[in-house]
Amino acid sequence: MAKLIVNSYDEFASHLGQVIGESEWLEVSQERINLFADATLDHQWIHVDKERAAAESPYKTTIAHGYLTLSLLPHLWQEIIQVNNVKMLVNYGMDQMKFGQPVLSGQRVRLTASLHEISNIRGICKAQIKFKLEIEGQRKQALEGLATFLYYFE
Repeated sequence: MAKLIVNSYDEFASHLGQVIGESEWLEVSQERINLFADATLDHQWIHVDKERAAAESPYKTTIAHGYLTLSLLPHLWQEIIQVNNVKMLVNYGMDQMKFGQPVLSGQRVRLTASLHEISNIRGICKAQIKFKLEIEGQRKQALEGLATFLYYFE
């Protein structure tokens, strides 16, 4: 599926209720997990200690932080859509967010997104995106929910 290009509120609104797209697959490597642990000061062994995880974890390997999977959404969202003529974009909130299953080190994820709601609030586009962060080869998602973005069109 090609990247959706949107130039105005009306163009964006014309996709209400539709799947906007899917991102490319992105590997969640141990290096990425370690860098996230350093950035957030969350060095819990299940994320960073490969030997202990192999011996004690039910997954037999390290897993990505749940918030790491969440933090990938903006990058993956930009692979799906290009919104032009915008002065500013604000991440406004998350609703009904659920972690379905952990992402194991080395697994690949991708974002599937649809336009759930859209409204024009005093010239600001409020877009609610229904998202699923899929794990390659797995039926259950790593993460799903509703993300709300505010687009300030020029």
